[in-house]
Amino acid sequence: MEITSKRMLDLRTSLEISQAKLSKVLGISQSAINRYENNQASIPDNVLVKYTDYFDVSADYLLGRTDKPEGILYSHEPEILKRKAIREEEWGEFIEACFDPRSPMNKKLKEIMMQMAGGRSS
Repeated sequence: MEITSKRMLDLRTSLEISQAKLSKVLGISQSAINRYENNQASIPDNVLVKYTDYFDVSADYLLGRTDKPEGILYSHEPEILKRKAIREEEWGEFIEACFDPRSPMNKKLKEIMMQMAGGRSS
């Protein structure tokens, strides 16, 4: 499958990982990776699973059934974004606690603080 081979190559090169390094990580020979990426050999199911797990993409993406790395049913959210959402929520709680709700400038000050933190204003 030409699209699968291309996506395997694109995933590896997008992270600047050599075939040698990937072969060690996945337990696949470097020559096999080269054949898969150049569409010169059939890709076994267990290799597809190793790629989907390592690169955190869906099999649908790897097989060309969708152009979204997260696939049709799987919704991918990188861990860094999850942590950012938690930080924004905690920051929002902190800001809420800092200002007197009776103050006429309360809303404006909270908005400014949230903008400074890179979050959304309420």
